[in-house]
Amino acid sequence: MNKPELLEKIATNADISKASAERVLKVVMETVIKTVSKGDNVQLVGFGTFKSGRRAARIGRNPQTGAEINIPAVKTIKFSSGKAFKDAVNKRK
Repeated sequence: MNKPELLEKIATNADISKASAERVLKVVMETVIKTVSKGDNVQLVGFGTFKSGRRAARIGRNPQTGAEINIPAVKTIKFSSGKAFKDAVNKRK
């Protein structure tokens, strides 16, 4: 499913216009991004949790030359699915 298909589903199921569905989805995505960027978690019970993590700086190798390169530390994004989501995917009740 891509974004236009998701917007169509939201609009149909919530009985709202596609434009309204797009505004809602945009606000939700922006809010999750801003919150996780600050280092806070976004927990949606039954769906999952979005959180940030850190990957330490390390030394890697250029696969073509074998030369060592420094790979800087970065923030990562993690998503842990909730129990209801896992159960739905695995068809458990």
